Amino acid sequence: MRPRRHAEPVRPVPQARVNDSIRASRVRLIDEDGSQVGVKEIKEALDYAHSKDLDLVEVASGADPPVARIMDYGKYRYEQEQKAKLARKHQSQINVKEIKLRPKIGQHDYETKKGHVVRFLNQRAKVKVTIMFRGRETTHPERGRDLLLRLAEEVAEIGQIESPPLLDGRNMVMVLGPTKNAGVTKSDAKTEDTQRSEEAVQGQRGGEAPAPPAAPDDASGPPDQEPPGEEEARAAERVGRA
Repeated sequence: MRPRRHAEPVRPVPQARVNDSIRASRVRLIDEDGSQVGVKEIKEALDYAHSKDLDLVEVASGADPPVARIMDYGKYRYEQEQKAKLARKHQSQINVKEIKLRPKIGQHDYETKKGHVVRFLNQRAKVKVTIMFRGRETTHPERGRDLLLRLAEEVAEIGQIESPPLLDGRNMVMVLGPTKNAGVTKSDAKTEDTQRSEEAVQGQRGGEAPAPPAAPDDASGPPDQEPPGEEEARAAERVGRA
């Protein structure tokens, strides 16, 4: 019967000694503003920290005497956790996927493998494409190179060559990395193009001068005013009838 394997207990992360947990009898004290206070007995340093309603934190236990600093330890821990969280958020984890092909791969299998490559690139992962040669296929490495370059050309919109096809023993390897278009859907691209078009139209409208007002027709006055000479003609007509 095989003996059981006991997992080693997870050791807690060591933390700085604070206040009464400091074991040294004397410490080199640093004030909250970073200024040197000097070497103090531990009781005197604790009283000094408590008088400011702050904590005494051992920051360099290996020094002689150890270095302790006056600070708000709770606030310090919170700021350190937020910095670590922000660093993890902005840390880019690189995933590398691998696809293997044969130099004499059929069209259907090729399309299937290419679909996997497209999916990996859209997931912002790098793709290692390997051509496996067998037997006398190694005498025609250009077939594998042509196949890799064909694949790179067909996915050029979302993938770019980071490592060109290189022969490694009986294999030929090429590495593709995602471009800025990888993972962008067609609807997102269409929306972006529409926004750019609208901005261009607004820019053109903003640069145009306002159209000049139409010149008034001299022959026609206001709507309720008769043209000059019309009133005299009617008066002469009335006199002739009388």
